[in-house]
Amino acid sequence: MRVPFLRCTTCVAEGMGGAGRPEYMTHLFDLVGLNPASGSRSNSRFRLMEAVTHAPQVMRALVRADELWLVVLAAIVGIAAGLCVTAMGMITQAMHGLLYGLDLRERLSSQAEISPLHTALALAIGGLVIGGFTRFITYRWPRRAIDPIEANALHGGRMSLRDSLVVVIQTVLSNGFGASVGLEAGYTQLGSAIASKLGRALRVRRGDLRLLVGCGAAGAIAAAFNAPLTGAFYAFELVMGTYAISTLAPIMAASLSAVTVVRLISPDLMEFNIRVPAAIEPSSYLSILALGGLCALGGILLMRGVTLTEDLFRRSRVPGWLRPAIGGLAVTGLAIISPQVLSSGHAALQVGLDAPYPITVLIMLILIKALASAISLGSGFRGGLFFASLFLGAMVGKLYAVVLGDIWAAQSVPPVVCAVAGMSALAVAVVGGPLTMAFLALETTGSLPLTVAVVAASLLSSITVRRTFGYSFATWRFHLRGEQIRSPVDIGWVRNLTVDRMMRREVRMVPVDMRLSDFRQEVPLGAASQVVVVDSKNHYLGLLQVSEAHGARDDGSTRLTSLVLHDSKMTLRPEMTIKDALDCFTQAESDALAVLDSDVDGMVIGLLTEQYTLRRYTDELERRRRELSGE
Repeated sequence: MRVPFLRCTTCVAEGMGGAGRPEYMTHLFDLVGLNPASGSRSNSRFRLMEAVTHAPQVMRALVRADELWLVVLAAIVGIAAGLCVTAMGMITQAMHGLLYGLDLRERLSSQAEISPLHTALALAIGGLVIGGFTRFITYRWPRRAIDPIEANALHGGRMSLRDSLVVVIQTVLSNGFGASVGLEAGYTQLGSAIASKLGRALRVRRGDLRLLVGCGAAGAIAAAFNAPLTGAFYAFELVMGTYAISTLAPIMAASLSAVTVVRLISPDLMEFNIRVPAAIEPSSYLSILALGGLCALGGILLMRGVTLTEDLFRRSRVPGWLRPAIGGLAVTGLAIISPQVLSSGHAALQVGLDAPYPITVLIMLILIKALASAISLGSGFRGGLFFASLFLGAMVGKLYAVVLGDIWAAQSVPPVVCAVAGMSALAVAVVGGPLTMAFLALETTGSLPLTVAVVAASLLSSITVRRTFGYSFATWRFHLRGEQIRSPVDIGWVRNLTVDRMMRREVRMVPVDMRLSDFRQEVPLGAASQVVVVDSKNHYLGLLQVSEAHGARDDGSTRLTSLVLHDSKMTLRPEMTIKDALDCFTQAESDALAVLDSDVDGMVIGLLTEQYTLRRYTDELERRRRELSGE
């Protein structure tokens, strides 16, 4: 049975479509004993065992044969993401209960007051644990984890599950001990890593692997917020970088299956209860747009604050393993003022949306939450700013509504409207994804008029950040590491397509002291366009055009040294990308360049033409276009 099965698997994998698929399905049914034409069912148990043994090959062939099975695989990824989100939430809630003496239904950030001693011990010990664990991992496993955005932008969706588990452990410990960080980064890291691991195990195509990584992130965010559309557009905008009809079904399947898992396991899942007005006055939209611009500036300040705090800790003489403990003690001082700065702040957001805070309290909450988040991340705790940006945006929106009502009563906007609009606008400034936040507002409130206002504020915030700052928090951190990534759009193929992969290694080389008459006999017209001229030690000197050599005057003793050599200074290196090579062709104004092994040795290892480079670049662009359009 194995021979025809593997043969047909190969046929389907090679894309034979209708010609290979029926034969494959026949052998597949025959393998599990369901094909009536296969005769007796006496060997059904053996056939079932064979099917289990070949399950990866079966699934790989099915996914490659029919996109419907890719949707099934995406749903499996969503289920795994939902289980991971639920488990991480339960672990952190159990840690909060153990360390802070809370009931299972109580939330840390919604407490009116907490014990300063418990908080100081929890955050200080937690900081030591995080610092020690990070130092141990850095020593034993120095590789840096790749997050979903970087994976899709540079690595074709390839992520390490082991590295991601390290990030998840750090995130869970940080949030569980009470640091002012969110779990959303850990959610998406684990969901996407599982999807990448599954996709690589099935050896799916590069485009399908990137899609599965997006499915993992979509399922994680959908499960975290109980909002499938939010999770789906989080994947489209922040992990995939584009929307296509062909990717809608898998992404939505992952989101819906993740939300279903969470609702089945935790039917009493805490949801936001926001009462919003049935309609919004048209005159209020101008004020809401101004709020969007204000939140954009606030998001930029928050991102700069985190970077500044990291830099201050880095410049200090405090050992790296001790910094989280010091940061934890600093957060303790802020938590004594208000426990709402602790943990991610899910419950604090609900309290903040309902409570009629005065201006002084709102200003205080904004400052200490922003400071607590910056200190937590800057000192070495691991987590994200997703939910911190939601909380800060809601408080900025309420403060804006109160101040606007006092200054200009005619343009006053209900505080809850400004809170939701500010929540979304500031999250767009930090995280990105205006449609993601718009759908979060819609699924949270169920109000279409409010969603329209959120879209307006979010778009202005996005434009403002893009024009003045240029990065979201994730891409800003890439920029600080030297990676020029502004979105998850696949640019990894540009880096993978190097000069070494494109160059022609069979290069005709001639010595510089060769006589012209001998050269004409050895290299007749039409044999080559150009040859490489080298010295006695085979060091590169330049390119000689064959037509120029045949057209030059020869007195019988003329040597190649008297001819003009081109591109003696402009050369290529094997590690250069296709984009770098095209830039070199433009600068040299040449149709061919030599490839040298290094600047020191100067040995010629190949030749690359501009025509071939442009053709490869065009072919790759067309291939990516087809992937994006689903053709």
